[in-house]
Amino acid sequence: MAETTKEYLPGTHPDLPPPITQVGVIGWMRQNLFSNWWNTLLTFLGLYLAWTLFAPAIQWAFIDADWAGDSREACTSGGACWVFVKVRLNQFLYGFYPLEEQWRVNLTGLILVAGLAWLMVPDIPGKRWGGLFMLLGFPVIAYLLLLGGHFGLPEVETTKWGGLMLTLVLALVGIVGAFPLGIVMALGRRSQMPIVRALSVAYIELWRGVPLITVLFMSSVMLPLFLPEGVNFDKLLRALIGILLFQAAYIAEVVRGGLQAIPKGQFEAADALGLSYWKKMGLVILPQALKLVIPGIVNTFNELFKDTTLVLIIGLLDLLAIIKTALEDPNWLGYSIEGYVFAGVVFWIFCFGMSRYSMMVERRLHTGHRR
Repeated sequence: MAETTKEYLPGTHPDLPPPITQVGVIGWMRQNLFSNWWNTLLTFLGLYLAWTLFAPAIQWAFIDADWAGDSREACTSGGACWVFVKVRLNQFLYGFYPLEEQWRVNLTGLILVAGLAWLMVPDIPGKRWGGLFMLLGFPVIAYLLLLGGHFGLPEVETTKWGGLMLTLVLALVGIVGAFPLGIVMALGRRSQMPIVRALSVAYIELWRGVPLITVLFMSSVMLPLFLPEGVNFDKLLRALIGILLFQAAYIAEVVRGGLQAIPKGQFEAADALGLSYWKKMGLVILPQALKLVIPGIVNTFNELFKDTTLVLIIGLLDLLAIIKTALEDPNWLGYSIEGYVFAGVVFWIFCFGMSRYSMMVERRLHTGHRR
């Protein structure tokens, strides 16, 4: 019976642990950063460029920055004036929402975070009830709290909504509304019924063929001209409908790519079991298709979150627009960099969070294309 031989790292002994230079952080650095003269040169060049680019930015943003104070007179060090962000932070978060009513926005945010945690944390039971609450209950609660006018809460007109609050409202309504509509459009485009397929194709190609800024402009300026006299929609509602319809077309194409990736045998197996069309799609096809296109769906959601800044053209003051408005204050002229850096960090946090969660979902579902 032949003896099996084992291979060991160079310079190691079968009875001794490998040297520290072969394993751990040092071993990884030797293998990936300093494996030869070319990689070593690139490593030092990268470190030099990083130091050249990031050292002045860190000096400006942290070391020489001004953090305390309540006016521009406190910004004397020559670095970043974060006093501007500190003074305007309430407006950046809530827009012109009345100060005494901002607890309603905070309560809505807490309910949203609790509901999302209920759905996202794997070990929490009752996911079905959590999903029903977030789909049916939370929109009603958010509407009653934010708009008011019921149960003794004073009404706050949507013209006073702004900042990060408005950005989240636009993004969440767009994501939640566009996702199911996009799935229906994707199924319609692959339907065997000619009229359904033609209508779905026309819808998708029409909305994909125009920029979002045009859709927002039409919904705000042109749509009221075609409505009967005395009939009018809230500007925010018109923007939400435009964003929802626009984004559904992109979701439809992403989902269609997932449907086309499913082997034909899956469709035939579902038909052989005698499943109806909707049972076949809901129980067999769509779960596999959506799992395959998780990166594409999250990428579309990230784009939607960032595209909410375009509502500035119709007079809605989202986070970026409210920052631009604050920069027009004569008391804070010249601090645009601080405002835009703050906006960029906020957008990055939300987009990065969605991206990381999608990666966690992929790992939990064990997508077949990964090894």
